[in-house]
Amino acid sequence: MTDNALLAAFIHDEWERAVPKEVETAAKDIGRRYGHSVMGVIFYGSCLRTGEIEDKILDFYVIVDDYRKAYGTWGLSFANKMLPPNVFYHEIDVGGMVVRSKYAVLSLQDLADRTSPSCLNVSVWARFCQPCKFIIPRDDISLASVENSVAQAVSTMLANLLALKPWAVESSDLWVEAFEQTYASELRSEPRGKGREIYLLDMERYDALTPLALKCLGVDAAQAPKRPLAKQKDAFAPRMKWLARRWNGKLVSFLRLLKASATFDGGIDYIAWKIRRHSGVEIEVKDWMRKHPIIAGISLFWNLRKKGAFK
Repeated sequence: MTDNALLAAFIHDEWERAVPKEVETAAKDIGRRYGHSVMGVIFYGSCLRTGEIEDKILDFYVIVDDYRKAYGTWGLSFANKMLPPNVFYHEIDVGGMVVRSKYAVLSLQDLADRTSPSCLNVSVWARFCQPCKFIIPRDDISLASVENSVAQAVSTMLANLLALKPWAVESSDLWVEAFEQTYASELRSEPRGKGREIYLLDMERYDALTPLALKCLGVDAAQAPKRPLAKQKDAFAPRMKWLARRWNGKLVSFLRLLKASATFDGGIDYIAWKIRRHSGVEIEVKDWMRKHPIIAGISLFWNLRKKGAFK
């Protein structure tokens, strides 16, 4: 078995675990919206990590083979292709519990492109190097394709971090530094230290994954430079690339928020809830904001920036 195959096998084994029936029911109902274009649904995020569902919002990615076939219309297809992914809201009653979900639509090709080492934007590869679960795969080919992209996300995450900090080959250093760098490359309201929190939530998983990923990247931990020396010799090019990622990530995140405010049912209310949950900044959502979400989104951006809701 090749090194890449070992990494994919690790992901495959993770996907063997069961998910609550509420999660599977929600995923199937969402998938039905997009018919035969759906290759499967990826469950990820805090609800996967904690197992808490009630009064939470589940996070899904719907993987499709073609945007036009998925939507049947030109407008949403174009928006999804130009600035992936499109984000929507869904809720369903399962045994008396209202299960709420936020889901994104992404093509298999865009998933492959955005987990590849050449992708500047961090959002997809930083997300899928974390625990996830592929639900209701259409067939074995779909399963293998998504599995390979998720495995590639792990390699991309760590390779980009090692280019910047070659001394960080210990599991804790690798993942904490990687998460801190990627959080700083999006419009995030989380404080410094979030990377360590994410690592500690699944420490055993990351510690088991690290040697496989390093082997896949051809990195010998025993030959890695020591921390003080490496800090002095950080290469100029990797630093500039991470700076470019930060600018790219913040711009793209802002544009996605604007798009989501128009396509996401209750988008402005969701954005206000999300900011309040992560930063404590209170936002009063007025009726005119719901009627004019794009203008409201731009206005919120500047006001939230002043209040320190994100950096």
